[in-house]
Amino acid sequence: MAAPATLDDLVKLIRKSGMVEEPRLDAYLDKLRTNGTMPTDVKKLAGSMVKDALITYFQAEQFMLGKWRGFTIGKYKLLERIGFGGMGQVFLCEHLYMKRRVAIKVLPPNKAEEPAALGRFYREARAAAALDHPNIVRTHDIDQDGNLHFLVMEYVDGSSLLEIVKKKGPMDVHRAINYTWQSVQALDHAFRVGVIHRDIKPGNILVDRFGMSKILDMGLARFYNTEDDMLTLKYDEKSVLGTADYVAPEQTVNSHDVDVRADIYSMGATFYFLLAGHPPFPDGTIANKLIAHQTKVPTPIRSIRPEVPEGVQAVLSKMMAKNINERYQTPAEVYEDLLPWISEQLIAPPEDELPSLSPAARESMGSSASISSTNLARQDSAILRADSSQRSGGLATLPPKQNVGGGSHAGTGGSDPNLSASNSAIRPPFFQPPPQPSSSGIGPSTISPPVSDPRGIGETKRMANSTEKTPQPSRVATRTPVSAQNPPSNPFVQPESKPGSGMLQIVAFIIFLFAVAIGVIWKFWNN
Repeated sequence: MAAPATLDDLVKLIRKSGMVEEPRLDAYLDKLRTNGTMPTDVKKLAGSMVKDALITYFQAEQFMLGKWRGFTIGKYKLLERIGFGGMGQVFLCEHLYMKRRVAIKVLPPNKAEEPAALGRFYREARAAAALDHPNIVRTHDIDQDGNLHFLVMEYVDGSSLLEIVKKKGPMDVHRAINYTWQSVQALDHAFRVGVIHRDIKPGNILVDRFGMSKILDMGLARFYNTEDDMLTLKYDEKSVLGTADYVAPEQTVNSHDVDVRADIYSMGATFYFLLAGHPPFPDGTIANKLIAHQTKVPTPIRSIRPEVPEGVQAVLSKMMAKNINERYQTPAEVYEDLLPWISEQLIAPPEDELPSLSPAARESMGSSASISSTNLARQDSAILRADSSQRSGGLATLPPKQNVGGGSHAGTGGSDPNLSASNSAIRPPFFQPPPQPSSSGIGPSTISPPVSDPRGIGETKRMANSTEKTPQPSRVATRTPVSAQNPPSNPFVQPESKPGSGMLQIVAFIIFLFAVAIGVIWKFWNN
């Protein structure tokens, strides 16, 4: 259909689409006529409808192209296009009946015809379905509408770390530590269910309006970033998975046999990016960067940001060790060594760091996804609080902030009036620390905890000279030690029964019945 030339043409398209209820559309048009504010130009009318939350930017764009179909997929209404890439598009959608907002990744029809691409799409969905953690973008469903295959995921009302740093520059040290600390908890959860991300980078980590970080899965991650250094845009068994600026050295050699230590390296490179404002090796071609990750040591972060504590620099250096055996072996070790610098509040981002949506897309949305995640985080924190412990020692180089409503941008140390106490007071999720001391090799001499309790009032403290402690009851009170080389078995897989055990039980039952029958016949015969 041709693009609308008159106001009536535009209104007809909107009516045919069904995106606006007839009574609401009529009332809106009557109001414009009554007030004498009816635009005379088609584009201006579309703009007014967007401004007044009648339609979204995406819908207006489609109407101006003369399109009135394609605004729904399955049981969902498309509101905005929030990402795109070589493997498809991602939309902010709303369930037609439940009115829940979700992010939907749509695989293009031409990709669905490629067995490798379609197979990878469903593999990603199955891997994501095994993950359930407040710091990971959740996958709700995978479905098909005609020749369109799509993945339904949690919508995160926030921006990626890449977007934040590109917009504001190097991040405040407290925020960078906090987001890294949250992210390693997500990596720990994924590791424990047997999932390795292999593409950790700033563009794959979102921060919602409450300050909670969320890692994107492999599929969705491709669409929230605009980087040009993506090494794989389609599945290839010989390809390198990852991004040149953040890829682990061993991953450039064989990306399919790496373990969680590759994710730890990439998380370290991401941490470096947050503090420095650029990747560890920002210059050169992709090949130059890959070689640098294998052979060079990045400029020490304290040379760029002197206010970074020496202990934090030590953690960062160990995360990015070239030799995997000298690197942290599990995300839990990183968690333990960053814990002394964690304040008791999440640091909510200022409004100018959040994404801009049309009024219709923003209308009635609230932050249900984020709220549910933070509620879950609060529950987890309450349950684990009795079992959580903190180190003791001298003063930390960088003590937690005491001003709940304050914050700093880009390491300037200035106060940020946009950080409110109501937002930043929400606690992040915690997972149970390992029962034995961390084997990271970085002790109290390089990392000392702050005087105040960074985990919240009333939390159990580890006494400096205590050697005996009665464990509190908890649903995760104990933790089986694991290693990167031997990941834990999948908890969702039930133990297999021994071969033939069911048949033996049946045979035994038949023999029992036969014996009972013989006894009854014998008794009857004797009588």
